[in-house]
Amino acid sequence: MTGIRSLYQRFCRTLLLPWALLSHYRRHPWQLAALAVMILVATMLWTGVSHLTSQARASLDQSEQAVAERQQVVRHDGQALRTDDFVSLRLAGVCVMPWLEVTPEAGNRLIGIDPLAARCFGDGAEAPGSWEQPLDGRPFVDIHAAATTDGIRESQLSLLVSDTTRAEALPPAYQLRRFSAGPDTGELGDSFLLNLEALGILVLLIAALLLRSVYLLGLTQRRNSFALLHRFGVSPDRVQRWLMLETFVLALICVVPGVWLGRWLAAGLGSGFGEALDNLFDIPLYAGQGQSWLTPALVMLAVVKVASLGDWLWLRFRQRLFVPAPVWAGVAAMLLLAGLVLAWLGPSLFWVFAAVALVFAGVGWLTPVAVARLAHWQAFRSEAPLVRWRYRELAVLVRRLTLPLVALQFALAMVLAVQALVTTFEDTFDHWLEQRLAAAYYIDVPAGSDSDEVANWLAGQQTETPGMEWHRVVRGHADFVDAGKADGQQVDVYALAPVSSLVRGWEFLEATARPWEHLAAGEGALINEQLARREEVGAGRTIQLDFGGQSLTLPVVGVYPDYGRPVGEVLLNADSLPDQFTPRSESYAITPGVPGIGPVVEAFHQIWGVQSLPMRDSDTVRELATGVFDQTFALTRAMTLLTLVLAASSLLMMGWVFFSARAWYFRLLEVWGMPKPQVAAQLVRLSLMLTGGIAVLALPLGIWLTWVLVHRINPLAFGWSLPMAVYPVFWLELGLLSLIIGLSIAVLMRRQLGRPGVAPVSANTLAGGER
Repeated sequence: MTGIRSLYQRFCRTLLLPWALLSHYRRHPWQLAALAVMILVATMLWTGVSHLTSQARASLDQSEQAVAERQQVVRHDGQALRTDDFVSLRLAGVCVMPWLEVTPEAGNRLIGIDPLAARCFGDGAEAPGSWEQPLDGRPFVDIHAAATTDGIRESQLSLLVSDTTRAEALPPAYQLRRFSAGPDTGELGDSFLLNLEALGILVLLIAALLLRSVYLLGLTQRRNSFALLHRFGVSPDRVQRWLMLETFVLALICVVPGVWLGRWLAAGLGSGFGEALDNLFDIPLYAGQGQSWLTPALVMLAVVKVASLGDWLWLRFRQRLFVPAPVWAGVAAMLLLAGLVLAWLGPSLFWVFAAVALVFAGVGWLTPVAVARLAHWQAFRSEAPLVRWRYRELAVLVRRLTLPLVALQFALAMVLAVQALVTTFEDTFDHWLEQRLAAAYYIDVPAGSDSDEVANWLAGQQTETPGMEWHRVVRGHADFVDAGKADGQQVDVYALAPVSSLVRGWEFLEATARPWEHLAAGEGALINEQLARREEVGAGRTIQLDFGGQSLTLPVVGVYPDYGRPVGEVLLNADSLPDQFTPRSESYAITPGVPGIGPVVEAFHQIWGVQSLPMRDSDTVRELATGVFDQTFALTRAMTLLTLVLAASSLLMMGWVFFSARAWYFRLLEVWGMPKPQVAAQLVRLSLMLTGGIAVLALPLGIWLTWVLVHRINPLAFGWSLPMAVYPVFWLELGLLSLIIGLSIAVLMRRQLGRPGVAPVSANTLAGGER
């Protein structure tokens, strides 16, 4: 009995210390709730971004694996494949798999596959599992479901064969060709993934700063309790161990539901994110992809531990890692210079992103040092004691608030650059749409209808109808022949007949003399900027296109900007198309003139014998294109604004923590005879100097980042360039936001000064006790 009582008493004594430590949260329950909510929200945001990133990477890899270096069977006569061709090839013993690509009027692209037909691919020498792609969700559906989809705007049947299939095994009427389901994502995919990964890292950084600010606020409020425990014989190391256990348990409780909420957030954003991925790459978001729950849980546990215990670890290893300040400044300057040079000369997207990271690292190191030295220099020059105190205090603030200040600087620069990029692209995109949508109406040719009869009718009406303009657009594919490569890349072909005045207003990046006249005469071709950059072809050069065995060689008479997908495009005169060219779709662009569109629609009904026409006016097409643009950049805008809000909140809370820790020193101004309103005014000036100075320092970084996005990353990633533009009004808005943050810190500090305070126990870095 005595032993049990002794064990019970020892157990109770063991729990006395954790109960004493947890009593702080009984007095400040909202602080515990704030820590829990921050860990939960941070875990949710990072898990969501990380899950979407892993889905995007899996989708890009999955698409490349599914179609990279594949072969397909085509007809020698260039005609479109039908079901009879599939039957003939299978009866001849050729292993073929149908691949039906369907684009409906509404919704995302679908790919119809026959899983039974794909079984024979596992019998050859091809690597096992290379065709075992997940078919349990969109875009992959059963081929019957794809063929019977409502409102099919465009469809194409391809017959894929194994890599081991040889041309000799095919019947005489068929041949092998390279298969590609979409453009090579290349640098664009790398840019997309790197942006998402950078966004996830930024979310982790901001979350760590927010957690650190609340945790340090709690330490500041508990330092008297720690001193009391020390007088009772509790060693600081023992207190630290219990604090480590406290943060670990809290993180463990909050991380698990945060991971679940992050997966739920990713599922909610998956639809819009998948449409943006499909619009950019022609690659849908594959169902069922993503990382497990263990990785985000472990990462967030590590972030919480580092955020709360980083200062303690730094104090332990600071002496071993001591490096003189001039050496750090020299290293930072070298990083900054290397980043600037690499951003200018970087040959690929990876090196440009590395250059941005180097510049940000150099600026993040140099900014606090430069501001602190400038403040000391101003204090040395001033003869007024109060001014000297203010500048000295500013130097202390910059040193103690380095991380949140640099985070706010980076966030302001990012928001400034992204806003300039998106606004410039929006203006350029609208101007480009005005040129492309010069016609009033666009009418698709129904399947099986004769487009030549309609063209003859329109040609006769044009001479009798004032203001009428029209042209036919024939769409299809061809292979761009490169002498240095065995297989050329597939490009989109757009053939015009005739070359009307509706397109002659296009602007060119480069062109020969009279490009439209050469195009109308069939003596040249126009290419988009993406193809020109990818193949290093410009105006005056000659290109060769392969149309199912027939080649066409034409000079390039112009390069036009194209702000759509990254696929290469070639614009031809329809009379230049070879006989084996098989159009995928045809449409008419019409400005009807004075009588309006009514007589044109009635004539089309009679000629084609259909009850309804797939017709869209230019306003509808413009609204659709603008909607795609807004959807593509909505996530970017939302995440950058969220980053700015989190960075501002981090600085606000960290500033409040630090000012609260130094409240005793600020009250000395009252002891020396300064009235409270003047003390509050000094704090306002001090906080405004701090946040306003950071906004000013963020401006050159933001302008440089704008230049990198517009002139370096954009051409390398998307294949097209944009003009450089700046928006000073937006600079003023960001400056005003920084001043509001400074005023908020001053207001919180003024309330803090109204409370009773005691002198700090010790001047240490956690409490901000630097005199």
